[in-house]
Amino acid sequence: MSQSDPRITLEVRGHVAVIGINRPEKRNAFDVGMLRAFSAAMTEADRNPEVRCMLVHAVGDHFSAGLDLANVAPALKQGEGLAPKDSVDPWATHGLTRTKPLVVAVQGLCLTLSIELVLAADITVASEDARFGQIEIKRGIFPFGGATLRFPQVAGWGNAMRWLLTGDEFDAREAYRIGLVQEVVARGQQLERALALAQTVAKQAPLGVQATLASARQTLTEGPEAAARDLLPRLRQLNDSEDAAEGVRSFIERREGRFSGR
Repeated sequence: MSQSDPRITLEVRGHVAVIGINRPEKRNAFDVGMLRAFSAAMTEADRNPEVRCMLVHAVGDHFSAGLDLANVAPALKQGEGLAPKDSVDPWATHGLTRTKPLVVAVQGLCLTLSIELVLAADITVASEDARFGQIEIKRGIFPFGGATLRFPQVAGWGNAMRWLLTGDEFDAREAYRIGLVQEVVARGQQLERALALAQTVAKQAPLGVQATLASARQTLTEGPEAAARDLLPRLRQLNDSEDAAEGVRSFIERREGRFSGR
């Protein structure tokens, strides 16, 4: 792996890139080194032709307390972003955007920047003990990792403002109710369930998965009319692929498709 910070790990299991956050003694709070290593790991996974889906999890009792402000604040004052501009930005606010799906497994505390990572992800599984808080306003700042952009889209205006403007903590049940997470599981089962979902995604036709992701994102960024205009052109491109031919064969033969990403 190109990044060298041992607190961020990357392991490829089949077609799933498993990225770990490993600083439990600090509740997995991100400092500058971790932010850069995290971006590097995601960039490496996104560029790996064998990887079809990514999974992010954290070691210990907590997913992440967010930013290690004492370490990161000086860098922010100098105008540095959360990720290098030539790398994939896990929070999708600056730099490159990943092309492959991201599943996240959450437990314990999930604060500030880590909620914004969930908002930037595609599927999130939370442990029943997960606790969430967008508490930047309690520190004299505001959410700058994407929450103001995505929280209203995901949860609706009132639900988003309820938590963004108060900084109050909420539990996994509320996170599920407002659509922040897609499944809530028993404590300790979040990684297993998230990995199962990532493996299911990875079984599908990679080009089709990426096209689905791109089309849905286009709807959010450019509007439904622009995305609608590109539906048939995207489909025509996919129809010329080996995977599309395999999809037809597997349908006729009544079996699962064996996709190559070509």
